[in-house]
Amino acid sequence: MTAPTPEPSSTPPPAASPVRIDGPWTHRDVAANGARFHVAELGEGPLVLLLHGFPQFWWTWRHQLVALADAGYRAVAMDLRGVGGSDRTPRGYDPANLALDVTGVIRSLGEPDAALVGHDLGGYLAWTAAVMRPKLVRRLVVSSMPHPRRWRSAMLSDFGQTRASSHIWGFQRPFLPERQLVADGGALVGDLIREWSGPLPREGADAAAEEAAIDAYRRAMCIPSTAHCSIEPYRWMMRSMARPDGLQFNRRMKRPVRVPTLHVHGALDPVMRTRSAAGSGEYVEAPYRWRLFDGLGHFPHEEAPDLFSTELVNWLKDPEPDR
Repeated sequence: MTAPTPEPSSTPPPAASPVRIDGPWTHRDVAANGARFHVAELGEGPLVLLLHGFPQFWWTWRHQLVALADAGYRAVAMDLRGVGGSDRTPRGYDPANLALDVTGVIRSLGEPDAALVGHDLGGYLAWTAAVMRPKLVRRLVVSSMPHPRRWRSAMLSDFGQTRASSHIWGFQRPFLPERQLVADGGALVGDLIREWSGPLPREGADAAAEEAAIDAYRRAMCIPSTAHCSIEPYRWMMRSMARPDGLQFNRRMKRPVRVPTLHVHGALDPVMRTRSAAGSGEYVEAPYRWRLFDGLGHFPHEEAPDLFSTELVNWLKDPEPDR
C-alpha cells in the first residue's frame, strides 16, 4: 500500500530566508486566492508581472526588474505558490488555481491589469491566465513554453519531446524526486540549470555571477516542502491527462488568447523543443510575434539578459506589435 504524500507546511520561511535577496527592489507579501505571496518590485508605471519557472524562484528576473523599471514600468516578480517566500499550501497546484493566484496578485497590487511575462511553468500559467481572465492581462510574453494545448499534444505524440521532458515523467514517482532535488544541498538543481542552458562561453565575472545565481536556486530549493510543491504542478499536468479535470482544462484552453503576445524561445533549448513551441500562434487571435534566439537554451532571460530585456521592453512599448 502506498503511503500518503506528506502535506507541505503553510508556514512561511524564516525572516533570514535566502529568497529575500537584497537589491534595488523592495520585498513584501500580498494576499491573493487564499494564500500569501512574496513579491519583489521595482519602478513605477504600468504593471509588468514576472512569473518564474522550474527550478527557480523570483530571482530569475533580477535583470529584467532593473531593465523594466528603467524603462518606466512597475516591475513585480512573484514567487509562485509553494516556492520561494510564498505559502506552501497542501493543495492548489493545478494550473487553473495557480493562474488565479497570478490574477489575484494583480488585483492585490491595486492594478487594473498587467503585462504578464512567464518562463517555463510561469509561461504555462501566463497562457492560462490570459484565457481565464483576459480583462486582467494587457499583454502576454511567454518564454520557453508552448501553449498548454500545444504542450499536451507534443507530450503525447512527439517522442522527441517526450524524451526531452524525461524529468517530468520522473516527477510522477512518489517521494524520490523530492529527495533527489534536495540531496547534497540541492546539487541536482545546479546540474539541471547547467544542462538546460545554451553553450555560450561564460568566463570571469559572468561565470562567477552564474554560479552565484545557481547557489541561490539550490538554497531556495532546500527550504522545507519547496521540492514537493515545485513538482506538484507537473504531477497534475501528467496525471490529469485522462481525468475529467484535465480534459475539462484542455477544453477550456480552446478559447483563444485575445491579447498581443510575444513568444520567445531559445533555439538550443533541450527541454522544450522548438518544434513543440512553434505554432502556438494558432491559439492567439491578436498580434502574435515569434522570436527565436540563436545560441540560447532554456533560460534566454538569464543567458542573454540584455538581449532579452531589450526585446521585451521594445515590444511592450510598441504601439503596433503586429508589425
